[in-house]
Amino acid sequence: MSPSRAPGPSTRMLTRGDLRLLVLALLAEQPRHGYELIQHISERFARAYTPSAGTMYPLLARFEQAGWIHAEDEAGRRCFHITDAGRDELHARRDEVKAAQHRAHHRAREIAKAALPAPIRDALRQFKGALLRHHGQWREDEAEQVADHLMRAAALLNGRPTDPPDTSTPPA
Repeated sequence: MSPSRAPGPSTRMLTRGDLRLLVLALLAEQPRHGYELIQHISERFARAYTPSAGTMYPLLARFEQAGWIHAEDEAGRRCFHITDAGRDELHARRDEVKAAQHRAHHRAREIAKAALPAPIRDALRQFKGALLRHHGQWREDEAEQVADHLMRAAALLNGRPTDPPDTSTPPA
């Protein structure tokens, strides 16, 4: 397994045909450049999977041949736009598209979980269990304390200070 891939139950990122459906769905959202499509999919998979240019551009060429997209030159770069035929294809395969999007979302979550350090995975598992057992039993002070801890953890991960600034005036 390459070092850029997160360990998990399966090393296969997408099932056959999923990339094709995901790319066409992304183009239905808005026109995009090939590189932008590659980056968007890479971000969706927490950078554990990045389609290669050697995969993306032939796929886009096949879409053009099928009449599902057309390309326009914008400042020396090709921007791909979905056509009515492409929208019809998406509509005809809407259940497959939804299933592919669901699989991609599920796989991205698996990748993100697998990439977490073991102590974080364990703490999250224990926290989820505690939340389920505590359902409907919240006291207001508990909710505020738990929310405060979660906000501080998020701030730590986002590189922001975790303690509120000291607003007291220094002694004269």
